[in-house]
Amino acid sequence: MTHLGLPETIATCLFDLDGVITKTAAVHEAAWRETFDTFLRRRHGAGFRPFDAHEHNAYVDGRPRAEGVRSFLASRSIVLPEGLPGDSAQQDTIHGLGRRKNELLLEKIHSEGVEPYPTTLRYIDEVRRLGLRTAVVSSSANCREVLRSIGAEDLFDVRVDGLVTAERGLLGNHTLGSTASASAVFEDALAGIDAARAGRFGFTIGVDRVGQGDALRAHGADVVVRDISELVGWE
Repeated sequence: MTHLGLPETIATCLFDLDGVITKTAAVHEAAWRETFDTFLRRRHGAGFRPFDAHEHNAYVDGRPRAEGVRSFLASRSIVLPEGLPGDSAQQDTIHGLGRRKNELLLEKIHSEGVEPYPTTLRYIDEVRRLGLRTAVVSSSANCREVLRSIGAEDLFDVRVDGLVTAERGLLGNHTLGSTASASAVFEDALAGIDAARAGRFGFTIGVDRVGQGDALRAHGADVVVRDISELVGWE
């Protein structure tokens, strides 16, 4: 293992945005909760069962918006029309609910700001100093905007997010110039750990921000830390 806490074979590091680089995972969860609770209240009345943290982690976190909507609604046996990507936030369709979530997220980001995890940025600086390639990976279409807000856009050789995937048809990290076996993934979402395992990446670090360390290990994380500083022994 290197002093970065990675196998010697690793040449590229892929960092999830929300929850690993920035403290925006809770903002995403709040936007999802408001979106779904408003919908469920309208559909079932005052006695509706609210969207909870377990459902967020199991069905929504780390997934593209439309996929997250489908997954959660299926867990509640709710069927809605797919709709179209241009649906308004007022339409009860898969894409309509997704748009409402995104509008709420942007409102919260603009009103509350974005805060990075300083130890992650320090770690990325060290990774780059040692000549490893870096990528930011996010299911969000707002990745570039968030990176710009914390002055971190130049820290990454490659950005793979919702917009890049839509524009180029990417189904993963095919622009990194490095094989999956030589890449390390830093993820806080169970869906992200699943994707890393399915993609046969060389090393997976689960970053446990919400007390789900056992679940991260069960989903395939090679190492679980509460903060990236634990990999290098920083105080």
